[in-house]
Amino acid sequence: MTTGYTADQLREAAADAVRAPSLHNTQPWRFRLVDGGIEIAVDPRRRLPATDPSGWGARIACGAALCNLRLALAVAGTPATVRLRPYPGDPDVVARLVPDVPRRPTPAEQSLHGAISRRFSNRAPFWPDPVPADARWRLGEAARAEQCWLELVIGTTAVNAFAEIARSAHRVLERDPAYVTERKRWIRSEPSPDGVPTAAGGPQSEPQDLLPQRGFGGRNRAPGRDFEPEPLVAVLGSTGNTATDQIVAGQALQRVLLTATDAGLAVSMLSQPIEVPGAREALRLSLGRFGTPQMVMRIGYGQPGRTTPRRPVDDVLDLPVVH
Repeated sequence: MTTGYTADQLREAAADAVRAPSLHNTQPWRFRLVDGGIEIAVDPRRRLPATDPSGWGARIACGAALCNLRLALAVAGTPATVRLRPYPGDPDVVARLVPDVPRRPTPAEQSLHGAISRRFSNRAPFWPDPVPADARWRLGEAARAEQCWLELVIGTTAVNAFAEIARSAHRVLERDPAYVTERKRWIRSEPSPDGVPTAAGGPQSEPQDLLPQRGFGGRNRAPGRDFEPEPLVAVLGSTGNTATDQIVAGQALQRVLLTATDAGLAVSMLSQPIEVPGAREALRLSLGRFGTPQMVMRIGYGQPGRTTPRRPVDDVLDLPVVH
């Protein structure tokens, strides 16, 4: 019986974990080996005080990394038992994973794990092709598998109402000089292991756009390359909004994103309506849902893109010192 994970197992699994999404691609996580268990912690040096003062975004990101870590360990035949926020005195530790009974991975685990390296945020306009019903059902099931809900915003009236909430939140955020300065600090015009490359930032926003775009220094779009007039908008939510709920939502977000990738779909995330408390509540009321919206996604079919860079795995590991 395996008594604990090894440094090699941590390093291999962390290579998948770091492919998770994060606000401005800050990659706010660290992984360590403690008494044979793998622990994920928020990296306080990579917080976004203006964009994410409550730490919600960092916990969502670490939850997404935890989902990848679980899949990597399961596919390696060493699945984990997970305990969220194991240390009341150290709230930055998001989760602790210890070995469960070894077993073969399920086909679903293999499919989702295979999508990790192909998942990325696609901020470009999507094609007009509708997302079929079976793919929509799979996305909802992915959220439910992680104890969250996924609400699809369907129909012109509902999409326009959501768009107004999103644009209003975007205006509030853009009026904050600290927020704008912080975002600009994470735009990368030269090769870098973190931040958002201008090539991946999506095209510059234009007045006719239905949904707001963060300004990541993208190029002007080609004529006729407007965003889709009625995008498929999906709202991911959790039952509550504690720190643990946010970690759970991060795992659900990643499972939805990997399910979408596996189905050949493109996704971009819109967190502005989540970052502004009044907009978040307006969104919840418009959906008629209990619980708390945790992320909004635009889903469709688009041209292949490329993943954003990641820091070397060894930069995010804290391994025991061997004497």
